[in-house]
Amino acid sequence: MKLKKLVVTMFAAGVMTSTMAYATDGYFSDGYGMKSKGMGGVGIALPQDALAAANNPAGMVMVGDRVDVGLDLFTPSRSAEVTGAGGLRNGNFSGNSRSLFAIPEFGYNKMLDPNKSLGVSVYGNGGMNTSYANSPFGPNAGINLQQLFVAPTFAMKVNPTNSIGVSLNLVYQTFSADGLQMFNTSSSNSAALTNNGTDSSTGVGVRVGWTGELSSKVTMGATYASKAKMSSFNKYAGLFAGQGNFDIPANYGVGIAVKATDATTVSADYKVIQYSGVPAVANGVPGGALGANNGMGFGWQDVKVIKLGVSQVINDAFTVRAGYSHNTQPIPTSQTMFNILAPGVVQDHVTLGATWNVSKTNELSLAYMHAFQANVNGVGAIPAGFGGGNANIKMYQDSLGIAYSWKL
Repeated sequence: MKLKKLVVTMFAAGVMTSTMAYATDGYFSDGYGMKSKGMGGVGIALPQDALAAANNPAGMVMVGDRVDVGLDLFTPSRSAEVTGAGGLRNGNFSGNSRSLFAIPEFGYNKMLDPNKSLGVSVYGNGGMNTSYANSPFGPNAGINLQQLFVAPTFAMKVNPTNSIGVSLNLVYQTFSADGLQMFNTSSSNSAALTNNGTDSSTGVGVRVGWTGELSSKVTMGATYASKAKMSSFNKYAGLFAGQGNFDIPANYGVGIAVKATDATTVSADYKVIQYSGVPAVANGVPGGALGANNGMGFGWQDVKVIKLGVSQVINDAFTVRAGYSHNTQPIPTSQTMFNILAPGVVQDHVTLGATWNVSKTNELSLAYMHAFQANVNGVGAIPAGFGGGNANIKMYQDSLGIAYSWKL
């Protein structure tokens, strides 16, 4: 009974307090689960906790009975520079009126028998977040996108060396935009463009996965998540293409984990996020009227990600981790104008992590991430219809997370 109350309480806390602000692999998180985050985000072939379903649902049958509760403190630095503009305001602008975000995560897994498991992973995405006291578009401009995933997951071993899993991705997202009045004449519905408070949207998708032990030292994995079809942001039907539509893009990946020694594990993932399948994200500038089916958007490209991680068992009590990840640039130089609002340009990340086995059944894990500053300079990126000029954007990020785990 106490365990059930704990699960319900932490689930509710995740839903009610989740304030996602990541902008790492585009606007997907650099990793899910604190152990994964400490290893550069790897996890497709290396499940380590009950957040495993966010990386590959097949891994849940390999982590046993456990509860994982975590919190990441995340600090992005976003800024923009506009020069030679005739319509926008020229100058240097900071998008950091809000710069500290608390991001919870939660996982629960129960073995139904030695070959089957049932669990849930709760995690978030986000990263289209800026808050400008003064912006190229006017005062008090910015946007905030938050996405919460609740992923009930079934996994099973089909034989001693192969496992499969499936998650139902239940998604809840919110969005708000302020200070975009200068685009009223470019919108198909200016009443649903800006300053309408927070709107919400719900939807569902599916993630499937496989893991296979090629030998006692080598494990591989593969995963695919369908596009999550979301209900529309009606309050922002004049901003997002398709009358406020903002789906979650499909994504897929493969991974490998190698036990180099009894104490050392090396892992690598390759992942593709198909932002091109979501018009509100992929449509570029210039284009159709904001909110129309062919309406202008952020011009993002598909993102390809390589993640590398290593863990080293020091002794029975301590394990340390490190990692690196690199993603291709989602924002072309021609598309920096609207991305002043969503400068998700970082590409290179380094991570450190550690776990302390407090007892035979309890763990405390830490993870640190630094995303190096990246700049995208948009010479001539402001179209003549908006007065012409150059828009340059940049960002760097840091995060520090902690998680506590109970092996049941």
